[in-house]
Amino acid sequence: MRVRKQSLGDRNIVGEKVEARRREINMKQKDLLTQLQIKGIDLNASGLSKLEGQIRYVTDFELKALSEVLGMTVNQLLGIDE
Repeated sequence: MRVRKQSLGDRNIVGEKVEARRREINMKQKDLLTQLQIKGIDLNASGLSKLEGQIRYVTDFELKALSEVLGMTVNQLLGIDE
């Protein structure tokens, strides 16, 4: 497992949760990218890495697909109590 060299950015609030959940369910970035592509989200490895590092904005379409693939609600990804 690689360790992040840069500190987290401030362009989104879901990246850290996406990475944590992906690791929790033992999913590789490549597998997450495949699942997102099935849902119509065309994201490359660099884009996902930047998303998880919070140095890239997340679109609403991506947020919805991430929540479905990772088995989380959008509110959970956003850190909103349900």
